[in-house]
Amino acid sequence: MSQGQAEFVASPERTVLHVGCGLYAPEKLHPIFHHGTWREVRMDLDPRVRPDIVGSITDLSPFLDGTVEALWSSHNIEHLHDHEVPVALSEFRRVLRTDGFALITTPDIQAVAHEIAQGKLDSVAYISPAGPITPLDMLYGHRDSIRGGNLYMAHKTAFTAERLGRLLIEAGFSKVIVRRGANFDLWAVGLRPDAAPPDMFLDSTHE
Repeated sequence: MSQGQAEFVASPERTVLHVGCGLYAPEKLHPIFHHGTWREVRMDLDPRVRPDIVGSITDLSPFLDGTVEALWSSHNIEHLHDHEVPVALSEFRRVLRTDGFALITTPDIQAVAHEIAQGKLDSVAYISPAGPITPLDMLYGHRDSIRGGNLYMAHKTAFTAERLGRLLIEAGFSKVIVRRGANFDLWAVGLRPDAAPPDMFLDSTHE
């Protein structure tokens, strides 16, 4: 698929829309999409990463309603201004089929705040593929990337498990499952009416 705003047409394969994909690397696609006949369509705001479609997660207009089976958003929504988050989540829901789901991960600001309260603002919390990550990085964005000129990496809002689940329900998802991860992150799946949750989600739902 070429870059631009050409209308997306669904194919016989199951399509996962990978928003905010960044530079291509196979490991950036969540492992649940490595099995079966998933076809990745990459979308990013930054044309330098050569996505299939250049665009913002607040405007998925290249995609008609109900044309993808899954959407994968890894550390994107915290880069939006707070008032843009409901717009993006509503767009996530709109493009999904009635049996589709959105898989989202974002920093857990409640866990980050606990580290800050312990005086660990600038201490290394964990090691990511991008290098050491501190609570300050999780709060405001990866500082090394921002220093290098990638201003897309700045964080502009934050989420607790309760808030993320509530926003997904308000965006129109039928069911939402949210759980905390190992590296100060939240994992959420938003389900359309006919969708079953991925096996990785066993927690209670918000309905």
